[in-house]
Amino acid sequence: MEYIRYEQQGAVGIVTISRPRALNALSAAVLDELQAAFEGIDQQTVRCVIVTGEGEKSFVAGADIAEMSTLTRAQGEAFGKKGNDVFRYIETFPLPVIAAVNGFALGGGCELSLSCDIRLCSENAVFGQPEVGLGITPGFGGTQRLARTVGMGRAKEMIYGARNIKAPDALRIGLVNAVYPQEELMPAALKLAQTIARNAPIAVRACKKAINEGMQVDMDHAVAIEEKLFGSCFETEDQREGMQAFLEKRKVEQFKNR
Repeated sequence: MEYIRYEQQGAVGIVTISRPRALNALSAAVLDELQAAFEGIDQQTVRCVIVTGEGEKSFVAGADIAEMSTLTRAQGEAFGKKGNDVFRYIETFPLPVIAAVNGFALGGGCELSLSCDIRLCSENAVFGQPEVGLGITPGFGGTQRLARTVGMGRAKEMIYGARNIKAPDALRIGLVNAVYPQEELMPAALKLAQTIARNAPIAVRACKKAINEGMQVDMDHAVAIEEKLFGSCFETEDQREGMQAFLEKRKVEQFKNR
């Protein structure tokens, strides 16, 4: 791949967007490679994924403005669909995904982080949806996921005003889970990913599915989703080993993912 690097450290997969001269901006080619990278992840050996950007200045500074500037209405809609399809794939990816936001997360970068399960950021991180200043709307899910994450009022203020916010404010409004010095961001993301990876992977995936699907329906349907997924865990070796280890007052050496 030209713009995406992928590596695996133990049970953690790391997807790095590597287009630093363009501040890791999302062109159509980058989006295609991002999708391909996720499709290539071995879900038997990888149990958590980290997404980050190359360098210290930018996670993803947005979609590629030069590429977008000449689009027609139909082409713009198609480009929005491409981005939404990729980000929806990440959002519904069976494994937990952590965004390690190292610098600018603007436009498509903010939207990419919102498609991840958990967001950690560096002290120099800047989030925003600046699209209305360019004469367009957010096109990769920003009008939907931002409001669901920080509330409608704050989302509208950021989107209508093309207002960027720095890391402390992102933490205050719940856009990120934690803020770290630049040099501590990836170690912190890896530590969290490894903590997640040590738990029963089938159960973790079921939790992600229950939360994501349950948030889209009323409570009666949401708890029914949870009940089904809860029950499905009782068919696994990991459930039997986890409960037996608890009863025997010992730790599980390693869950088998089956």
